[in-house]
Amino acid sequence: MALHSLFDDASSVMTVISFVTFLGIVGWTYVPRKRGDFDTAALLPFADDAACEREAGHG
Repeated sequence: MALHSLFDDASSVMTVISFVTFLGIVGWTYVPRKRGDFDTAALLPFADDAACEREAGHG
């Protein structure tokens, strides 16, 4: 019975830790000072490969 109780307690603790981690990630996403970084990252798929290589010094 003690082992079953231990697993129940561990499951509850992991649920709380997971939820707090989720809230932390969501909160970090909506921090206003990070908006510029996220806007830049959002445009990366549309960046020209040649322009990226020139900026990196490969061309």
